[in-house]
Amino acid sequence: MIRRLAAPGGVLALAAAVVAFVAAVDPNTGGTYPTCPFLALTGHQCPGCGALRTLHALAHGRVGEAVALNVLVVAMVPLLAFFWARWTAARARGRPARTRAGDPRLIWALLAGVTVFWVVRNLPFGAFLAA
Repeated sequence: MIRRLAAPGGVLALAAAVVAFVAAVDPNTGGTYPTCPFLALTGHQCPGCGALRTLHALAHGRVGEAVALNVLVVAMVPLLAFFWARWTAARARGRPARTRAGDPRLIWALLAGVTVFWVVRNLPFGAFLAA
């Protein structure tokens, strides 16, 4: 059983370490983390811009601030948690994790959603998505 849960446990430990680091080292302080290369080259925000600040805000319980910084990251956290929990439960039972995540239609839909978010947050009417 312990061996089956090693991979989900490792992913959880890594995620917890990343969140703990971002919670401790404030990304709002200049010079702490590298600048987004896309933002530096174009002046426009990529889909991940604000993700570190969003994780920092979430780690400190400031959900409203996190949503204002990057709603896509906030929306992905419970989704990722759900898939991790499902994977862990399947591994605990000794079953393969059944998922439709490998379905090309879902992957293309996710890619399309991220692309729409990326474009809209850089347009004047979508400025509220680019805090």
